[in-house]
Amino acid sequence: MNYRHAYHAGNFADVHKHAILALVIEHLKRKDAPFLYADTHAGIGSYDLGSVQAEKTGEWKDGIGRVLEQSNPPAELQPYLEAVAALNPQGGVVRYPGSPAVVSALARPTDRLALCELHPEDAETLRWSFALDKRVGVHHMDGYTALKALLPPPERRGLVLIDPPFEVRDEFERMRKGLVQAMKRWPTGLYALWYPIKARAPIDRFHADLAMLGLPKTLVAEIMIQRGDDPNRLNGCGLVLINPPWKLDESLAALMPWLASVLAPETGASRLEWLVPERG
Repeated sequence: MNYRHAYHAGNFADVHKHAILALVIEHLKRKDAPFLYADTHAGIGSYDLGSVQAEKTGEWKDGIGRVLEQSNPPAELQPYLEAVAALNPQGGVVRYPGSPAVVSALARPTDRLALCELHPEDAETLRWSFALDKRVGVHHMDGYTALKALLPPPERRGLVLIDPPFEVRDEFERMRKGLVQAMKRWPTGLYALWYPIKARAPIDRFHADLAMLGLPKTLVAEIMIQRGDDPNRLNGCGLVLINPPWKLDESLAALMPWLASVLAPETGASRLEWLVPERG
């Protein structure tokens, strides 16, 4: 499958992922020292919701579209809304920010972004999108391979987002191996691993495999928009957060039930729990 995110930009999974990503960035900014943001599967940076692809599915209408209809969003959503507004100065949403655009909108002049994208056309689009931003470096290469060169960063703090398109059957295993290699180089880094939820069993196996790695404190944040266990349908999505910032769990506990109720009023649910609790 040749996955193109333009068909899905701004959907419920993007809202969940980017709202959490924005919160993580805000937590990192609480310290003056600069940080690195490394993105293993960066895409093209931002997406036109009026494009043929986006209009064909209309998924954004049940994602960012529903969020922007709300009159009183929680304070924890504000960083994400700021990133959306940065691309849409006239209001509403015409362009949707991918992860690189979310972070670039919130990062400080001293912070740095390393964006990896293997698809040649997407990498070129990404490079042009950030050509004037000296904080951003674009790497046309496999994201898992790139981590070997990027880590550990000179900043000694930051976030690695591992967000593959799940085109291959063994993606969970590739993520696990990529994480192991990355953490050997940078064990104190913050890592966020995104995954789709269709059937529950593969997710449980993935979590069990991660728990056996001897990880530091690790948080799981999931949202479900459909009940049931259907391997042919995207029922939800999740993030595994390794070394999450202090009190991020409290922010997510306030945000995620609200997101679930807005994105799926009748069937939505959220799950927030420690896969590996902080050691006392």
